[in-house]
Amino acid sequence: MDPILAPFPATRLRRNRRSPALRALVRETTLSAGDLIWPVFIREGEGVEEPVPSMPGVNRLSLDRLLARAEEAAALGIPAICLFPYTAPELRTEGCEEAWNPENLTNRAIRALKRELPDLAVMTDIALDPYNANGHDGLVRDGVILNDESVAALVRMALAQAEAGADILGPSDMMDGRVGAIRAALEGAGHKEVAILSYAAKYASAFYGPFRDAVGAGSRLVGDKKTYQMDPANSDEALRLVARDLSEGADMVMVKPGMPYLDICRRVKDAFGVPTFAYQVSGEYAMLTAAFGHGWLDRDRVVMESLTAFRRAGCDGILTYFAVEVARALKG
Repeated sequence: MDPILAPFPATRLRRNRRSPALRALVRETTLSAGDLIWPVFIREGEGVEEPVPSMPGVNRLSLDRLLARAEEAAALGIPAICLFPYTAPELRTEGCEEAWNPENLTNRAIRALKRELPDLAVMTDIALDPYNANGHDGLVRDGVILNDESVAALVRMALAQAEAGADILGPSDMMDGRVGAIRAALEGAGHKEVAILSYAAKYASAFYGPFRDAVGAGSRLVGDKKTYQMDPANSDEALRLVARDLSEGADMVMVKPGMPYLDICRRVKDAFGVPTFAYQVSGEYAMLTAAFGHGWLDRDRVVMESLTAFRRAGCDGILTYFAVEVARALKG
């Protein structure tokens, strides 16, 4: 319905903007710490906070440092943390067996977090690239990324993470049929309450470079991921993928990357009305922090504006490396 407006000067739209109090009263979109998921890179060791060169301010954390930082995040009202492991080179194989090792780094981190901070939701990543000698999200044979064999491996990985106590599983691999297979396996193993936040619309984007460096997969990647991640030119396909993942048992869906794909976030939210998330990915973070470092952009204002844009586009929550500083700012 078109808005009914009296002609100027009876209508002066600036009236509602003239003071902070009036702007707050008519504000359509809000941002809170409860809207954030904090993605964290973890590594072996003790007392380690290892900088990621391409992501200034982001560190790979050993488990003891993870617990300390997670406690801070929880105290600030951040409801969930998402784990991404840096796997030792000798554990990266073509079969990706370390992905479902009950004692791998991620599974030990899950158990530690749930023991020390039981109310903090722990999300995990379901993809093989941190464990793959080829750097791909799926198993590779003769240069081809295998779908069905990869799904079987991802199911084993998901079950190991559920057994460790993960609250939310995040299949980010983009193999066909993996959500249904994981959901069936979880039900069969008695993990009926574990949620699936599917990376339903994950694009074959150039914005992932710093992330791949952070998990140690970038230098190992052979070829590209265009045969299984989405073409950045496509929009309708995203809706088909979301519909498929919901029909297979996803509880929430994700669009990735974030800011260049806010149109997809809006279409997904409008079409399905389900919990919709987006990932403000490593490349977005790197671009913004580079501009902040040169004094070209105001860090505090731009970070808040960027995350508000996600919420305005229909996102119920955002994965962002800025989560802790934003939560701290919102707390005042």
